[in-house]
Amino acid sequence: METVLSGIRPTGNLHLGNYFGAVQSFVQLQHAYKCFFFIADWHSLTTHPHPENIRKSVKTILAEYLACGIDPEKATIYVQSDVREVCELYLYLNMNAYLGELERVTSFKEKVRKQPDNINAGLLTYPSLMAADIIIHKANKVPVGKDQEQNMEMARKFARRFNTIYEVAYFPEPESFHLSEKALKVPGLDGSGKMGKSEGNAIYLIDDEKTIRKKVMKAVTDSGPALPGSEKPEPIANLFTLMEIVSSKDTYDYFNGKYNACEIRYGDLKKQLAADINTFCAPIRERITELSSDEAYLDKIARLGAEKATESAARTIREVREIIGFRPAPLS
Repeated sequence: METVLSGIRPTGNLHLGNYFGAVQSFVQLQHAYKCFFFIADWHSLTTHPHPENIRKSVKTILAEYLACGIDPEKATIYVQSDVREVCELYLYLNMNAYLGELERVTSFKEKVRKQPDNINAGLLTYPSLMAADIIIHKANKVPVGKDQEQNMEMARKFARRFNTIYEVAYFPEPESFHLSEKALKVPGLDGSGKMGKSEGNAIYLIDDEKTIRKKVMKAVTDSGPALPGSEKPEPIANLFTLMEIVSSKDTYDYFNGKYNACEIRYGDLKKQLAADINTFCAPIRERITELSSDEAYLDKIARLGAEKATESAARTIREVREIIGFRPAPLS
């Protein structure tokens, strides 16, 4: 069975865009592949988060992904910092990574432009840590957005370089899954672009009914179509896209007909859309709340995930140390 790996950066709550853009795909993949899903808390250190924020974010992400349907019996979900072998492989890959190629990575250059006062080594070597995360489990496939393709190419390069230096065919070259081509693209509520945390246009899975209604009622609209059958401008098309995702076909067809007949009342559409989003989110929200309050269960899932991930990673490190020429690591 092929292995799939994906990292989950602990950057706050999941929103509808995350759910339809990636999480649904993860839930489907776990039935067909050997899946490793990890919470990338080491990666978050480049922004110098407070310790309490790290702990809270890890707990939040773990509860939300479990609530969305990732099954710890089918997939291995673990916290990156629980698997120390990743750091050892990260070291070996860095020894064969070159300054020039790391400095040419687009995401690094963008960080340098945006945060000139925080250009740390973690940002520079992000591609080698990402590569270590992937090849430690000999992953064949990695679900990523197209913005991560350069880092994926670096991961393939590092795997290939290790194999070449030590004259082995040990690490497979991981293949990218482009989720953006398969998953639904969920628009934001601000009239343009996709839903996202930084854009401030998101509906979170944990949002309560009142918050959802308030956000939807503030969504950008216009004065209505000028002519029957007029093309929908982007802000209106976005609302209909959201309705197509969460509402029944009859509901969508009703409001679409009202729009085409120039009889649309956006207030009515928004009220219905808010109600339908809440109906969709309510069971997930209840499950998130239930899981978040059960720290013993979350600790158990994280511990079991760490054990399974460590078993896989330790096997790789034993073999890598032998290939390089090091003595076997002493038992801890």
